[in-house]
Amino acid sequence: MAAVSPRTRWKLGAPRAGGISATDTAPYGWAPLVVLFLVGLVDRIEASLLTGTLPLIQAEWGFSDTAAGSIPTAAAIASAAIAIPAGYLSDRHNRTRVIAIVVFCWALATVGSGLAVGFAMFYAMRVLLATAEQVDNPASSSLLADYYPPTNRPKAYGWVRMTTYLGGIGTILAGVLGEFLGWRAAFVIMALPGVVVALVCWRLAEPRRGHLDALIARSGTAAPADAAAAAARTDPPAARAYGGVPEAGPAPGPADPAAAPPFGRQVREVAAIPTLGLLSVGLMFLTAGLLGIAYWMPSYLTRAHDVGTAAAGSISGAMSVLGVVTGTLVGAWLGRRVHGAVRGGRVSLAGVGTLLGAAALVAGLLSDSLPLFTAMLFLSSFFGALAIPCVMASVADVVGAHSRGLGFAALNLLVTVGTAVGPLAVGVASDATGSLATAFIILSVPKVVGGLCMLAARWTFERDAEKVLVAARA
Repeated sequence: MAAVSPRTRWKLGAPRAGGISATDTAPYGWAPLVVLFLVGLVDRIEASLLTGTLPLIQAEWGFSDTAAGSIPTAAAIASAAIAIPAGYLSDRHNRTRVIAIVVFCWALATVGSGLAVGFAMFYAMRVLLATAEQVDNPASSSLLADYYPPTNRPKAYGWVRMTTYLGGIGTILAGVLGEFLGWRAAFVIMALPGVVVALVCWRLAEPRRGHLDALIARSGTAAPADAAAAAARTDPPAARAYGGVPEAGPAPGPADPAAAPPFGRQVREVAAIPTLGLLSVGLMFLTAGLLGIAYWMPSYLTRAHDVGTAAAGSISGAMSVLGVVTGTLVGAWLGRRVHGAVRGGRVSLAGVGTLLGAAALVAGLLSDSLPLFTAMLFLSSFFGALAIPCVMASVADVVGAHSRGLGFAALNLLVTVGTAVGPLAVGVASDATGSLATAFIILSVPKVVGGLCMLAARWTFERDAEKVLVAARA
């Protein structure tokens, strides 16, 4: 058993000096989860400032809805171009350092947005911000799987990935700050949290890749929380690993770049995982609907229900935040309950939630009542958020430790495609039909397709997850 060096011990998320065992549900503590949650939150707040201030920016520069919708589309295209290189980077370099540098770059791009002297410069800053955001996603997702075992992955991924849909916080802040201080001040002020979070990330310890997978695979179970009873009944050596004197592995250290397979073989192996493909396509369609509608929601409220910018941003943001937080927490709890009890339980839950979320939004759009629409907006966010912890934990379960950066990069690539298409599709449909409500209904169709793809993954999940454990056991 290797000792933890004094230099490592002072960092956030450092392992205990005695090492870790397969029974640990949070072997590195909860500090890594808090830090990565803050990273995701800052990411979404800075990205969503545009949503809350869009009416003010359009009023100043006078560009069309199609031009406005093209901003996230251009940003997403730029992000897609570096998605796979970002996965390559995260599988071969210190992931915590990568994240810290990227978060600091976000802050610089946000300040640049607020100081833009014209629409072209503003446009370029938003594209630069989105490109930098793409780099941290594979690294953050790969880290979570090495910080937390499968039994706690729905909770870990749920909390971190829920931030993808917590742009409502940025929308609220931008709407209020923009109305009272001007939209430029909103961007400059909200760059400060990024600097603080970047400094905290620099203190985050880097875990050794695949260490938890190997411990769990050698114990003969993929569910550490229930391992003690199962091991005691079937395998005395495993029972000793889960007993009063755990067989702790060596203290995890820095990532070993040599452990990653050659890139060509790595790409072929990741592409051959059917569950990853189905979930990635499903999340792509879901994201196209969710983010396309969220981007335009404050504008819809100002037009359809005649409310001010601050009220529109607050309603849109609050319902999104409340729905996503409660939906993610419920999804993580249900995901743990159905995992192992129902064939493909997590992915089935994700698919059903996505379908129910699409139905709730359409029901709200068909009503002229603002209170009823607000309630349906909450339910749409809640049901859609059930998929967040389930999909991300499932992807971590079916991709091996040394290729998770690339696996999540492939997922993010397709999600980025959805991000690119959604807002632009709403803008084009709005200009063509003269109705944002009609455009929203059109964008509900991709959400239904996404839910069906997630449901289809239930037939391949168990087999793909077992392959990962077999490889870790070797």
